[in-house]
Amino acid sequence: MRRARAARPLIALAAGATLLAALPGAGLAAVIGSCTIMVQSSGTMKVAPLLTSMSSRNSGGSAAQVSVNPQSLICNILALLDCYSISTPAPASFLTWPSGWSGSASFASAFTINGGVERPGNTPVMVANGTKTLNIHLDATGSGIFRAGAYQAQVTVRCE
Repeated sequence: MRRARAARPLIALAAGATLLAALPGAGLAAVIGSCTIMVQSSGTMKVAPLLTSMSSRNSGGSAAQVSVNPQSLICNILALLDCYSISTPAPASFLTWPSGWSGSASFASAFTINGGVERPGNTPVMVANGTKTLNIHLDATGSGIFRAGAYQAQVTVRCE
């Protein structure tokens, strides 16, 4: 006669699967994982000599720096390396601009993770659990000349 002990792991696995399946969709994300995003420093865009573009890459400009910490219990349990994706889509417009500026601009963003390869901001990159440092650049090309004054733009950092 066989012992019942062999069936226990199967029952435990089934009970675990039932528990996960029973959780509502919104609660599932909270139980399984989270992603913390902290702005370390804002970037600065500087205008190019011809006054038709601005960039954090221009002389005097700087990239924004953000720390992102994705954590997922399921990824830890299953030893998965790509549970979250990170992207930094560019804004559609400036948040603020100088009075009298009637131009428009197109934007492009790019980012690096931990000083690695630069990637387009709108391209999600799969990442493993753990804290990463993002350096985010933003470029704006105007439909005309950027007039003197303060401009402000905001890049969204996504961790999904």
